[in-house]
Amino acid sequence: MSEPTSLLAPSIQEEYHYRDRMLLVTRGTPVPAGATATPTGTNFVLICRHGTAVWLVLSEPCDGEIRAEIPLDPMRNRTGDHWHIRVDGLPEEFCYGYKVDGPQGNGHRYDRSIILHDPYTRALSCGRPWGLSGDLPRRSLITEVLLDRPRELNPRTPLEDTILYELHVRSFTIHPTSGARHPGTYAGLVDKLDDINRLGVTAIELLPVDEFDENDCTFVNPLTGERHRNLWGYNPIAFCAPKAAYSSNPERSGPWNEFCTMVDRFHQAGLEVILDVVFNHTAEGGEGGPTYNFRGVDNTLFYMLDDHGRYLNFSGCGNTFSSDHPVVRNYLLDCLRNWVAEGGVDGFRFDLASVLGRDRHGDVLLEPPVINRISEDSLLRDAKLIAEPWDAAGLYQVGTFPGQTRWSDWNGRYRDDVRRFWRGERGFVSALATRLCGSDDLYLERGPLHSINFITCHDGFTLADLVSYNHKHNEANGEGNRDGADANWSWNCGAEGPTDDPVVLALRRRQVRNLMATLLVSQGVPMILAGDEFLRTQKGNNNAWCQDNPVGWVDWSLREKNADFYRFTRMMIAFRKAHPALRRRTFFGHNGALSPEILWHGVEPSHPDFSHESHSIAFALDGRRIDRPGVIDRDIYVAMNAYWRPLGFRIPSSPTGRPWRRVVDTSLPSPDDILEEDHGPRIPIGQIYRVEAQSLIILVSEP
Repeated sequence: MSEPTSLLAPSIQEEYHYRDRMLLVTRGTPVPAGATATPTGTNFVLICRHGTAVWLVLSEPCDGEIRAEIPLDPMRNRTGDHWHIRVDGLPEEFCYGYKVDGPQGNGHRYDRSIILHDPYTRALSCGRPWGLSGDLPRRSLITEVLLDRPRELNPRTPLEDTILYELHVRSFTIHPTSGARHPGTYAGLVDKLDDINRLGVTAIELLPVDEFDENDCTFVNPLTGERHRNLWGYNPIAFCAPKAAYSSNPERSGPWNEFCTMVDRFHQAGLEVILDVVFNHTAEGGEGGPTYNFRGVDNTLFYMLDDHGRYLNFSGCGNTFSSDHPVVRNYLLDCLRNWVAEGGVDGFRFDLASVLGRDRHGDVLLEPPVINRISEDSLLRDAKLIAEPWDAAGLYQVGTFPGQTRWSDWNGRYRDDVRRFWRGERGFVSALATRLCGSDDLYLERGPLHSINFITCHDGFTLADLVSYNHKHNEANGEGNRDGADANWSWNCGAEGPTDDPVVLALRRRQVRNLMATLLVSQGVPMILAGDEFLRTQKGNNNAWCQDNPVGWVDWSLREKNADFYRFTRMMIAFRKAHPALRRRTFFGHNGALSPEILWHGVEPSHPDFSHESHSIAFALDGRRIDRPGVIDRDIYVAMNAYWRPLGFRIPSSPTGRPWRRVVDTSLPSPDDILEEDHGPRIPIGQIYRVEAQSLIILVSEP
């Protein structure tokens, strides 16, 4: 008895022409997903559940003409939801895509006239310099992906020693003052590597570097009529492909090679590379948005939809990725593994990460499977995982984000409480003390290293603007100043925006030193926004996502203009790195020490004032009480005065009985605001030290 035709199908071969080439087409294998090159051919796999017909489309790089269109037989080229085909005889570089047909309505949006990107593509064709639209379509590209050489070892900096530096690839070097040979690119970051290293941070955290369309912004500057661009890139098109316009050679393998070279150069310098990934939504937007891939491959599988097939919008961007679906979970995990295995990156910051904790209906899960998968993945075990623990629909999970000990959070409570204390609000001394200790009210079950402490980030005021504006000034964004947060907890120190008033300017100088010093003496992991070290300004714009101009760029001339604060920041970073007492792995009191590791003081020793009317606090760290065997440190004393008048603090004995020397007094002009250890004046025990209004001091015991 003869076998059924379906069992004979694997042996069937077909021939197609690709220019002057003869292509041999066979059934292929159903795994792995995406396009996989072999010594003799390429295996293509598209995951599509509800489509009824699929065509593989082949073309030349940067050529809009279709060279071959190969139908996939549902009986022969489909295993489960995997449509697969193998093609031998293709050139080393070529483009491909898919046409998919299927039902309409009930959430399905199939359109066989659209050539779709492969969701697993690691490169898009027709890469162009930033801002150029081009006439040719961008399609999935097969090319040489990895450099043919060994990769550098990852630094694997312990979390307690990590100091994050958040930056944007283009904004960091595109300003004419940057001096970069390759401005606005991955290579441009390498040009500035020495500057980053000199600052003393240990890791760069890059805003999204996967493919997006910078020209998809519809807003216009009402003051100039100029159309804006999507500068930040929180609108992904291809999750696994590096942004070609960030490469000095945006065509073919150029972006991957340049990205990998950048990562290697940073690793050589001992710096880690963290990627900001946007898994909560895509650039396909809402009902009227474009179709790039997911919507045309399987809309009901990749997106959260209501009972009428409309998009649920927990991201604020028109759609929400269905990360709780098992197929989508696998896809997201594959994307992360790709960046680690091929890109060599050291970790991830997840934008609006709380979206990952919702099921397909939008309900909040206690133990979200996708977060557990990421947490426990064997390839990602060394990767740092950082959550932005909220979403656009009101879910706020600072301190309660699932994932247990594998995840750290952007601590929005830290940002707000520190800002509110230093702008002089009542009732924030107790909250400040908790934040200084690592936020044990939020992370008691995990530890202080799960708190990513920050005062500024890309989203909001810069440090200079935080002390210069009471209100956001986003008129140039073209949204009537409605965009951006209203609750900034900022204080302009007496004048809104630029001023020549020396009193206001001096107060602002004290305030930025107060904020930076507070960040770097707090338990937890600090994060600094690029350019804050020399007081970059966005002129009061707290949502510069579309400002591809000097407002959104880092002006490097400010490093010389504000050299005093740049020096202060560098020395405060060095101070933190020199003192393990500031970099604890556990909360105070965790090791059962007989004497406290932290001693709280007020204007009088051992008498802290946590009352609602208080504006000041002091503490001392015992250098003998470090939570690592064999590690000791000097004692450290910090007194903070956010009151509008000077306060006299009586200096207590150091926990180990050694004399104190001053290191920091933020009320003093540079260079006396911060001194090398042992170079500052000795401060006698029992002396009344006048801590000026809105200032702090730091003392260190002698060796």
